[in-house]
Amino acid sequence: MRTIESHKVNLANHALTITVEDPAGAGGASHLYRIDGFNTATNPSATFFRLHGAPAEHATVLFQNGPIGDVGVNGITHEVLIAILCDRLRGFQTGPYAQNDNATALAALEMAALFLQERTKKRVERGVEGTHTV
Repeated sequence: MRTIESHKVNLANHALTITVEDPAGAGGASHLYRIDGFNTATNPSATFFRLHGAPAEHATVLFQNGPIGDVGVNGITHEVLIAILCDRLRGFQTGPYAQNDNATALAALEMAALFLQERTKKRVERGVEGTHTV
């Protein structure tokens, strides 16, 4: 296990600990991340207490692990995380927190999404999408 520190820029982010929970896989990247340091008891959007009788105090992010053709869809993709972040930033940009830094971050995330989509299209064209073939 290892921890990621690059997000620590304010009190909320200093409270949050990101731990990489698994070794790197065949492609060189890890698949399981755990985020600790929060408690959802005061979060009105959280449903964890209603469902489980206690607040959540950690979250996990589990990425696809293995070729989809062999193992099915067993985790999320980079594109999914980016889509969530873009949605949140678009929301801020339509509300009272609109600002240039948010717009720049949104543009960068949208660019990242386009590059990942282009990568996938090229892999589909080559007939290697969903495999370990580079």
